[in-house]
Amino acid sequence: MQMSPMVTAPRPYVPTATMRTPAPEAIRLIGVTVHLSRDQEVFGEGEPADQVFKVVRGAVRCFRVLSDGRRQICDFYLPGDVFGIEPGQDRRTTAEALTDTVLVAARRSTVVEDEDSGTARRLWALAMADLQRSQDHALTLGRRSANERVASFLVDMAARLGDVDNLELPMTRQDIADYLGLTIETVSRTLTHLQVSGLIKLAGCRSIHLRKPRALAELCA
Repeated sequence: MQMSPMVTAPRPYVPTATMRTPAPEAIRLIGVTVHLSRDQEVFGEGEPADQVFKVVRGAVRCFRVLSDGRRQICDFYLPGDVFGIEPGQDRRTTAEALTDTVLVAARRSTVVEDEDSGTARRLWALAMADLQRSQDHALTLGRRSANERVASFLVDMAARLGDVDNLELPMTRQDIADYLGLTIETVSRTLTHLQVSGLIKLAGCRSIHLRKPRALAELCA
């Protein structure tokens, strides 16, 4: 008796964000809760790096202002992310809240020296993930086209926010432009092009439906 071949349902596509390694084990910070309004500064470049932060709600951007006055955003931090760990004693960037944001702030000394709980190992994994993200960001800025930059950003955000299809971005298009090294006009034009191509659907300034997430990922591979 000949058996019919077993048919399996296709697995749903989950964007893996080519520029991002798997998140390290969660770091639990014990500190004070900080409430920030939109655009409120968390810390400034050159200030003592004596605290570490974890995003509870909202989002944070870290950036540097170049000598000609332009802003280069280095990274965005979303709920669950830990940031503010510096290799030296002073801040190399400025951090601001993107929206109404809640953080946990802990003294750097207590976090770094807490060896019994395995925090040092988790911090090392976090530092390696941040290094990989920085290297991939440099590749994006140096070698990718505008289409590839915007596509990689959307795939990355989908992976980080945990929604394959729908993005509710906490950042503005100007933020995206300053992160990707583009003008806001180029970002808007590229998003429109991706929509005309059938890859995404714009539902508002910050709401984006990923109609073909796999094709987006292939575009920036």
